[in-house]
Amino acid sequence: MGDDRDRGDRDRDRGRGDELRQDFDVEAGARRRTGRKRAPAFALDPEFRFDYKDPQQLRHFITDRGKIVPRRITGLTAKQQRNLTTAIKRARNIALLPYTATK
Repeated sequence: MGDDRDRGDRDRDRGRGDELRQDFDVEAGARRRTGRKRAPAFALDPEFRFDYKDPQQLRHFITDRGKIVPRRITGLTAKQQRNLTTAIKRARNIALLPYTATK
């Protein structure tokens, strides 16, 4: 008896599932991938060090809202990204960079 009820629910929901699936496919097709932003040339030097006392340099790696740009977008190595994050956090701590967007 439980099987009949399950089958009935499946049949009834089948029509709604197709509609949802079609809407989802339309939305997925509308998504666009943005281009990959590369790191400035000065940061690509292997011996380059991020300096927390230079906020102009660090602003290249912060969004308009104040977020740190991820490594997949900056193109930095993992070690450089860790050093960058540390430098940005130190600069924020001594008020050289804002924590959030300024209005």
